[in-house]
Amino acid sequence: MAAGVLRNGSTRLILRRDNLEPAVARLRDPSNNLLKLMEIPARQLTMNGIASDTIPGDMPALAQAGFNRFKLLEGHWQGRSTKGWEETITFKTIAKGSVVVETSFDAHPNETMMTMFYLDGTRLLLTHYCVAGSQPRLEATSFEENGDAITFTFLDATNLPSRDRGHMDKAVFRFVDKDHFSAQWTWYQDGKENWMEEIKYERKR
Repeated sequence: MAAGVLRNGSTRLILRRDNLEPAVARLRDPSNNLLKLMEIPARQLTMNGIASDTIPGDMPALAQAGFNRFKLLEGHWQGRSTKGWEETITFKTIAKGSVVVETSFDAHPNETMMTMFYLDGTRLLLTHYCVAGSQPRLEATSFEENGDAITFTFLDATNLPSRDRGHMDKAVFRFVDKDHFSAQWTWYQDGKENWMEEIKYERKR
């Protein structure tokens, strides 16, 4: 019965084969939950500390599925923020199904803003045409809750001489059902990121 010796300073640990083999057999048992846990890929942590379901190899399929979720939003929506103000938005698919355009009314008096969602190869991107005068481009970097939550993070921007100039920097969209979803953005300025109020939307009939 073979044995091995591990030395760590003054510590001497004897490993005997007859002690190891039962443990190895248990580990190899398909019903062992520990083995199943070991096979789960490491999960990315999001800014909310929630484990993400995003696995790099799955990104193309997740990006396509995410884009399809935005296509399903086509129509008119009424939104109400956690601060109490309301807005109306519309979603429309254009350019032979390659772009989803969101048009926002009433969020800023007498102003209209747009956000465009589209695929770039295997990536899901958005470009936000902001009342601040910049056009930040964000990339979907996290798909959580079986695709019901998509997080976009800052990629680059036009008309933004420095990232420290105030701009929309991150966005989280949560899909509840076919008639409800929510959106929450961050405002980044002078090295500080601040979450803005969440807006909950309901489809208008």
